[in-house]
Amino acid sequence: MSATSIVSKVPESKCGDVKCPFHGHLKVRGKIIEGVVASDKMQKTVVVTTEYVLPQKKYMRLEKRTGRYHAHVPGCIVAKIGDRVRIAECRPLSKTVSFVVIEKLEAK
Repeated sequence: MSATSIVSKVPESKCGDVKCPFHGHLKVRGKIIEGVVASDKMQKTVVVTTEYVLPQKKYMRLEKRTGRYHAHVPGCIVAKIGDRVRIAECRPLSKTVSFVVIEKLEAK
């Protein structure tokens, strides 16, 4: 499954990034997650934060938790702190990066 089948709109600006799912040779598979960019201090990498709800069986309540994912940002997508993005799982690109940003979403 390629990124073009997951996302209907491909970024118009070309990039020379080999790790780009649109203009390079990177294939995406597995999970697709939406979240907010929490940090963009690394080169070509962002930290995406997602919140999810987990049921607590003993107390019959819901617990809110946060997940953090490191994702590669291709040259054709610009993602900064506070942006809502969609990331897709890919092969491991480094020790901690196994996701790639495939789309920048509109703010709510």
